[in-house]
Amino acid sequence: MYEDINLKKIGLELMFMTPEKHEKAEGITAVELAKLVDLPVEEVKKKLSVLKNADIVRVKGISPKYWKFDEYSFQRMDEDDEIFQLLCSFDDVDFDRYFQY
Repeated sequence: MYEDINLKKIGLELMFMTPEKHEKAEGITAVELAKLVDLPVEEVKKKLSVLKNADIVRVKGISPKYWKFDEYSFQRMDEDDEIFQLLCSFDDVDFDRYFQY
């Protein structure tokens, strides 16, 4: 399994995205997401493209584009898929980042 830390960071942020974390019901923009994960916007756009090609994020709109995690597609991914394995590897994940207890 390959380890793409930034792809994992972006994927998990989208996976655990709650409506309170973005302004629009359609999802979050790449700029908003870049601020959340503290990465350059161009890097975020590249990783979003990878996740879109894997069919686990949806995009709406043209300018700006709104990105949203597709739980249905993610649950139907092949368990041997590298992106599925990357996003299901929780050993180094700080869940406090995503949830308020």
